[in-house]
Amino acid sequence: MPRQPINDLAAFIAVARERSFTKAAARLGVSQSALSHTIRGLETRLGLRLLMRTTRSVSPTEAGERLLLSIGPRFDEIERELAALSEFRERPAGTIRITAGEHAADTILWPALARLLPDYPDIHVEITVDYGLTDIVAERYDAGVRLGEQVARDMIAVRIGPEMRMAVVGSPAYFADHPKPLTPQALTEHRCINLRLPTHGGVYAWEFEKDGRELRVRVEGQLVFNNVALRLNAALSGLGLTFLPEDIVTEHVAAGRLVRVLEDWCAPFPGYHLYYPSRRQASAAFVLVVDALRHRD
Repeated sequence: MPRQPINDLAAFIAVARERSFTKAAARLGVSQSALSHTIRGLETRLGLRLLMRTTRSVSPTEAGERLLLSIGPRFDEIERELAALSEFRERPAGTIRITAGEHAADTILWPALARLLPDYPDIHVEITVDYGLTDIVAERYDAGVRLGEQVARDMIAVRIGPEMRMAVVGSPAYFADHPKPLTPQALTEHRCINLRLPTHGGVYAWEFEKDGRELRVRVEGQLVFNNVALRLNAALSGLGLTFLPEDIVTEHVAAGRLVRVLEDWCAPFPGYHLYYPSRRQASAAFVLVVDALRHRD
């Protein structure tokens, strides 16, 4: 059988992993029609259907899945080795892709990178804000940022932030019309501003701990958001109570714009960690980024 062009196999891997010609074409920098033509040519030469196509989805056939599992890791290894060659350049270079939640991106990643990157213009960083527990290997990220207890055991984890606490807050105007809750259970009698997380199967249940006793309270309210800024603004506007990282509300509490309650139920917990696969071939650029993010007491 004639040797298949490397680019055609790389195109197949992109489509099979993305499960989309549109996303794969964007990643490869080619048109969808050109990509579709490449895949049809590969299938014709092999005499096999590699992808099942419908109007809504693309998925590998049995033969396509076998090909993906056999050659995909080899292509990944080639890419890692080529990326590692940047270590031989005078200045570290390359693109580092990181997935993180909004709060971690704002308070941990950005301050550290703002100090590092001016000195290393050949390092490029792409940050994707995502509350889901992303599979960084499948999604081709170099690293992810999550709270310590959320990091899988087969990953290398580097602490990049201090311990954290959450805070329940509301505006003085809200508390002018509502009594302050004395226990987490009393939150069910309040209007609360909720957070929707994809990994929690819906609206996030607020988590509390006191004297070894843990509680998860599902609260109700008019508003549900999936980011920090909108929940903070809604609380400042008197639309209900919200549950946010302590550092976000400290200034507002000190200025009297927000009132904190249930502080004795908000215990410290492990802060943010950067995590990445143990088998990853670390480039010089990646090592610099990790060191810049590393938390130092």
